[in-house]
Amino acid sequence: MKTWQYLLGGLVVIGIAVQFVPNELPPVQTSNPGDLIGSGIVEEPMANILKSACYDCHSNETNYPWYSHVAPVSWLVAKDTREGREEVNFSNWQDLELLDQLAILDDISSEVSEEHMPMPIYTWIHPEAKLDENQRQQILTWAETTMDRLVEEE
Repeated sequence: MKTWQYLLGGLVVIGIAVQFVPNELPPVQTSNPGDLIGSGIVEEPMANILKSACYDCHSNETNYPWYSHVAPVSWLVAKDTREGREEVNFSNWQDLELLDQLAILDDISSEVSEEHMPMPIYTWIHPEAKLDENQRQQILTWAETTMDRLVEEE
């Protein structure tokens, strides 16, 4: 019995100690003048889908949940958010070159159609971000028509 008490006590001490390991979540910016949604190429229904399924990891407007401040989960949240923003950051959309925008739209099409995005672990924790087949099709159609539109405007 004592062994279990020592083991449990040790785990509690370790759990408390890891809270003091520094971890910096990527900063949140509520004002993003170069944002995709503010660019005029996204209508409201699509904007709502993108906001709920993509923006927490792929913009500067991340809504960090309570657990993002508790180690060791906070480390994973920070890592995933940093990596998501490095891949695609919708907050910087208007700063991108046309070819980069087209590549991102193409990536969105393939990632969404193959159900790699949103990430399954994210939708498990955030069921409101899970895309149904209709929403997936809307994103694919939007990405394809937006690519065509951007090329025509150039």
